[in-house]
Amino acid sequence: MSAEGFLEGRRLQMARGVLLQCIMGGYPPARFYGSDDGDLALVADPQQIHRLPWSHPPRALAICDADELSGESSPLSTRGQLKAVIARYAALGLAPVVATELEFFVFAPNPDPSQPFLPPMGLDGRREDGQSAFSINSNNGLRPFFTEVYECMAALGLPRDTFMHEMGVSQFEINLLHGDALLLADQTFLFKHLLKEVALKHGLTVVCMAKPLARTPGSSMHIHQSVVELGSGRNVFSDDAGEPTATFRHFIGGQQAGMADFTALFAPNVNSYHRLCHPFASPNNACWSHDNRSAGLRIPASAPVARRVENRLPGADANPYLAIAASLAAGLHGIESRLEPGPAIQGEFEVPENLSLPCTLHAALERLKRSHLAKELFGSEFIEGYVASKTLELTSFFDEITPWERRVLAAQA
Repeated sequence: MSAEGFLEGRRLQMARGVLLQCIMGGYPPARFYGSDDGDLALVADPQQIHRLPWSHPPRALAICDADELSGESSPLSTRGQLKAVIARYAALGLAPVVATELEFFVFAPNPDPSQPFLPPMGLDGRREDGQSAFSINSNNGLRPFFTEVYECMAALGLPRDTFMHEMGVSQFEINLLHGDALLLADQTFLFKHLLKEVALKHGLTVVCMAKPLARTPGSSMHIHQSVVELGSGRNVFSDDAGEPTATFRHFIGGQQAGMADFTALFAPNVNSYHRLCHPFASPNNACWSHDNRSAGLRIPASAPVARRVENRLPGADANPYLAIAASLAAGLHGIESRLEPGPAIQGEFEVPENLSLPCTLHAALERLKRSHLAKELFGSEFIEGYVASKTLELTSFFDEITPWERRVLAAQA
């Protein structure tokens, strides 16, 4: 939209079906978004209008809510779904507090998608070979890129906590500071957009796939969650003596009850399951544990005031609004239903069958499609539309034959 039109308050409308557009560009049948495919109104959040510091000539970006023309939030909107979950907490006098940890890869340009990704050429004329995990070396030549990333984060009001080189080849992680759940979802969305745009300026490619390289750790979007009282800000996961509360247990119980049903919301793509089924500290279970990175639900070591639950299932490819909404909705379900978690698991452990998760997109979609809990928390229209869109993507994937199949199976026929 032109700046003049935006400032005049001109209403921006969009076809309802766009909210179910799949990643290849197609749409499920119209019955999933209303047979008329009428319009929605995109209503800018006044707190989320940003001039883009990397753009010349200047441009601005406004994060919008997708509202029905009658005024209520569209049930197909993931941002609207998150706002509805937050409202359910507020009705109980509570507010969720969230932080996200986003991992990503920085690669050289990859104009031929049939070829694997490669790290950028370093200042020493070599490509990184995976020996730089947690290193402070800068021979990868990425310092100018990250300098502009930090500058753009500051310009957009995205406070950052820690930054590190992760375990993968040319893989990095930036942690965002904890805060309001909707704000953190907005910030995570903006940060991913920022990364890709700034990378292009520097002749690089940022990839937030869950598993872009074989035999290499994948990229996650861990979600740290606590719940506070509205007004006082007291963390309801700890009592006055600093001990865990029943609310803390019930929140974990709800997370465990929802993780298998919601796996397709946390791991939304075919590629997501490469990360989960070949785990390098990438959990594929609904177990919980104190400070054990093999558990899907980890309780980090912290002071009682910072007691929180880390959901380690979501990948970097997950929609931050939907992943945060699903995780918080599961926790609230546990609080309201007073669900008790299973026993904490420490050390090396075998995953109990009842705490295992779907390990393919097909299995995850089948589980989501049958989930009464998902339809209760997010509505049948959203869940059925989401499954329909993701089924299109899965069908598209099966329409192609991979190099592995030609290399390994052709001689066996």
